[in-house]
Amino acid sequence: MAGETILVVEDEPKISELLQLYLEKEGYRVVKASDGASALDAFRRREPHLVILDLNLPSIDGLEVCRQIRRNSSTPIIMLTARDEEVDKLIGLELGADDYVTKPFSPREVVARVRAVLRRVTAAQRETDEVLRAGDLTLDVARHQARMGGRELDLTPTEFRLLEVLMRHPGRVFTRLQLLDMVQGEAFEGYERTIDAHIKNLRQKIEPDPQHPAFVLTVYGVGYKFAEPADA
Repeated sequence: MAGETILVVEDEPKISELLQLYLEKEGYRVVKASDGASALDAFRRREPHLVILDLNLPSIDGLEVCRQIRRNSSTPIIMLTARDEEVDKLIGLELGADDYVTKPFSPREVVARVRAVLRRVTAAQRETDEVLRAGDLTLDVARHQARMGGRELDLTPTEFRLLEVLMRHPGRVFTRLQLLDMVQGEAFEGYERTIDAHIKNLRQKIEPDPQHPAFVLTVYGVGYKFAEPADA
């Protein structure tokens, strides 16, 4: 559903204008910022539905902007990066970004990512009053709340959807590509390893001992599964 507000944080005017053109053509409202400080100000004032965030920004870099947004908000974030190093992408994902696109990119690809992420968030909000449980871990789908015992877990939209998919099918093994397709709404070839970063983040939040997970298990050479009662 178009009409949502997208905050585009990009210091290169040509790229910013190109993204605005393509996004507005699809019916989205676009707010632009060219540095980290103005991005955080615009985020607080405009409360966008999604943020497109360049990592290489003046004043406050994109990673710090992502970190500050994640302190109080689960608004979806798609990173833009010209950096080739895998570590930069993984750091952004570990800070809570939902996806990334590497420059140079097709603006149509960015729009497709935006559409997929927003469609996933909207679908999650329309789910029935279902509560998934595994031991002390509960997932209230309708309220978009996750709890460990009495403690509420601060999950990003991608982490929540990933946990939901796994909890709905305990014991079933998913490949990275399958999880990417089910979580993001579309599977973009070459991005399967982003699932590893999201799994790492998820384990830090739900596992009593992330180094020896009891809930989200690795099936080496294949992918991941959620523990069956006998496995937990």
